[in-house]
Order: sequence, then structure tokens, then C-alpha cells
Amino acid sequence: MDALSATCDAWRTQALGRREYIEALVAPEHRGPSPTLARTLAAWPGSHYWADAEHSHLVLIRVIGSGRTERWLLHLVLFTLTVICALGAGAVLAGSWTPVEPPGLVGVIIGGARFFERLAGPGWQDLIAGWSFALPLLAILLVHELGHYFAARRYEIDASPPYFLPIPPNLSPIGSLGAYIRLRSPVLDRRQLLDVGAAGPLAGFVVTLGVLAWGLHISQPMEPGLDRAQSFVLLGGDRINLGDSLLTAGLRELFLPGARSVHLSLPAFAGWVGAFVTGLNLLPLSQLDGGHVLYGLLGRRQSAVGLITLLALIGLAQLSWNWYVWVAVALFVGRGGWTHPSVLAPERPVPRGRRWIGWAAVVVFVITFVPVPFR
Repeated sequence: MDALSATCDAWRTQALGRREYIEALVAPEHRGPSPTLARTLAAWPGSHYWADAEHSHLVLIRVIGSGRTERWLLHLVLFTLTVICALGAGAVLAGSWTPVEPPGLVGVIIGGARFFERLAGPGWQDLIAGWSFALPLLAILLVHELGHYFAARRYEIDASPPYFLPIPPNLSPIGSLGAYIRLRSPVLDRRQLLDVGAAGPLAGFVVTLGVLAWGLHISQPMEPGLDRAQSFVLLGGDRINLGDSLLTAGLRELFLPGARSVHLSLPAFAGWVGAFVTGLNLLPLSQLDGGHVLYGLLGRRQSAVGLITLLALIGLAQLSWNWYVWVAVALFVGRGGWTHPSVLAPERPVPRGRRWIGWAAVVVFVITFVPVPFR
């Protein structure tokens, strides 16, 4: 602190949990920073950033006290189960395994139990056929969550490793309910919130682009005489028609120009799911990634955009009932509201030089959003 006081005109310190936050007003001769301040920052045992473009307002963060012990075994078990379930979902899509279960709710439970029983016998080999779906899908989910995780660590935010949510393939065509991380320490300002919220979707989007390019390159164009271009997958012999985003429609025309109907390969369907999930997460509601991003950009004005989004989804639900489910999920995550909770310093705007990150996430939302997911 002595070295810091020599370069700053004033500072404020506050401790919250296991984090200490220092906000300093740097003396004019040390902005830039000066060699003296640069040496001080290099020795700082935490992270720091400039809160303004003039390099006058400096924020420093460090961990105090003992570190947290992570439950790595739990994370590993959840990830392993998700890999198995995603392989099973891919095997169903590939036609190498068909789940058979009695009717009714009890039958669904029995079907899930039978899926895991297969892993103890020779039937597990049938699941390997699903690797070209499971691997790219899990890569998208993992990179998405690691984007959040490393952005949070950049600001010394206490973030958990990703929690993956497995679900047996007889209950879900993708074998997963996604993944999430927990932020266990406060978010200081809108810059931190914007960076952490946008990092996951932007990182996952890059992988999604590669997966879609690979998958569409090996997909099969069909000519059934449809009025408009259409992508579909086969699930247990049933044809599932998939809705388009600007991204999937554009890439289909790029890789399969003129095709009126496309049977998506397993990687292409994984890419479609990745793009769809990215668009869902970027909805500007409550504590979804899009809520983080928009609160970072607009502050409390996010509440009005969130309400408009909620009403628009209820309108879209007249075309696809799936949106009722997602509205319920978004409200549950937001504890009954569409407004994002405040950060510790909501009055501090995101520096102009970093706002492009938020607008890039908005563009990704626009091109990945699917108004009618299933036709």
C-alpha cells in the first residue's frame, strides 16, 4: 500500500468476503502508467484494470484469507455422466440404439435406468456411434463455460468450475440440460459484468462456427419439393424439422447452395444445438448471459428491454409452445423477475473502448436466435 499511496492522490478500500477492492485516483504524473506505477502494479498480488479511458481511475482486487477448496470430484462425476448421456443421445440419432421403455411416467424412469444398465454390458459399444454428436456438443458447452470462468478469474471473482447437467437420452435428444458456473463473490461494476457475461457466448460461438462448417460439409441435401429450405434430423425414425436462425440459414446456403431440404449430420445437429443454446442464453433477461451483457451496456435501463423481451417471447409462444418453457426458466433464474440485479458500483459505465464486446454479443444474439425452433 505504501508504494501505491506514492502514486495516487486518493483511494478507497473495502473488503467483501475473501476479496479486497481498492479504487484509486492516480496522480496525473503517474497516469499511463508511469514506470513507478507500472512496477507497483507488476508486483500487485491480484488483478487490476483502468476504469476509465484517461487512466485516472484504477481498480485493484486481491484475495484475502485462505482459498476455497473446490469439489472437483463432483464436477468430474457430473461431466462424466454428461459425456455418457450425450453419447447415448448421439447413438439414438445415429440409429445404433433405440430406447425401449414402458408407457407413462414410471416407464420413463425405467427407460433411464435401463440406459445406465447398458453401460455394464456389451451394449455400451452401441453408444460409441454417437461420438460425432457428443464430442462437438460438449466442446461448445465446455468452451462456453470456460469463457465465463476465465473472465471471472481475470477479475479475481470467486467462480466455481462448470457444473454439467446430465439427463438420460430417453428424456432428452441431446443428453444434457447444459452447464453453468456459480459466481460466489460480488461483481464490482458493469465492466466486470459485461466481460464475464459476454465471454462465454462469444467463446462458444467460435467453436459453434467450426462445428457447423464441419457438419454441413458432410450433411446430405435432399429434394422433396418443399416451398422453402429446411433442415431436419431423424430421431427414432421420426423426422424432426428444425427452425432456422440467420446463422444456420446462411451457412446452409453457403455449404449446400440451392438445397431445399437437408438431413443434418450429427456434427451439424450439434452445431445447430450450440447456436440455439447461444441464442437462448443471450436473451436480455434477468441473470441470463444476455441480461449480464445488457445491464453492462445500459445499466438499469436493461429492465425496460427485459420486459419487452418477455412480452415478445409470450407472443412467439403462440407459434411455438417451447417459449412458455423458456419464459418460466428465465423467470425462475431471475427469481420471478426479468430485471438484472445491481452490481456494487452501477453508476460506473463500461469504458468506451470495451463496449464493443457487448455489442459483439448482441450481434451474436441476433444471428443465432431461432424464432420457431421446431416446425
